[in-house]
Amino acid sequence: MKSINHAIIMAAGRGNRMMPLTDHIPKAMAGYDGSTLIAKGIGKIKKHIPNVHITVGYKKAMLAKHVIEYNVSSIFNTEGKGNSWWIYNTLMKYINEPVLVLTCDNIIELDIERLYKNYVKYGKPACMVIPVQPVNGLEGDYIFCNNNIVYELSREKPSEIYCSGIQIINPFEINAMTKPTEDFYLLWEQLISQKKLYCSDVYPENWFTVDTVEQLNNLKKFF
Repeated sequence: MKSINHAIIMAAGRGNRMMPLTDHIPKAMAGYDGSTLIAKGIGKIKKHIPNVHITVGYKKAMLAKHVIEYNVSSIFNTEGKGNSWWIYNTLMKYINEPVLVLTCDNIIELDIERLYKNYVKYGKPACMVIPVQPVNGLEGDYIFCNNNIVYELSREKPSEIYCSGIQIINPFEINAMTKPTEDFYLLWEQLISQKKLYCSDVYPENWFTVDTVEQLNNLKKFF
């Protein structure tokens, strides 16, 4: 294997900050550039990664029907579960190779080949978070690292980089070295305690996250 064969887009959330739009559709199906947020994301990823998996929750039947049209490899129902539940409780836990993890509200341009080479450079860690420079008005977990090994994440204490919501993980290795948790933050804390959480040198070429209808309407300014 010389690249990444699997990606998963987490799309189970309620999207409370995008109400009333999300009273009727899941956040992932919000309209964007003549399509939907998740359809555009699937299209970009499939150019580089053959197997795309989706987590669904809120309005799961509607979203599952939508993404099936784009030939995704699998769909996991994570309704009522935390954002890392799928790593321990679905067939993904048996994958012993890198998986690119994204969220449906991330709009990105990412050099996946370059990112994979960076992942290999640091020994194919169990988890590597992809950083971005802080964007005014967008929340994130600030990253503190030494030689690319993360030693702290903080929402309060600022640093020059924070988590983009994108990461590369090896689900099989994570299951072997951590206790099951439904929260990525608690998962990261376990890896930090073992000095096993890494931070990439490679940043997205463009990155924006959509939490509100206003931000959705402002996407054209960024892309």
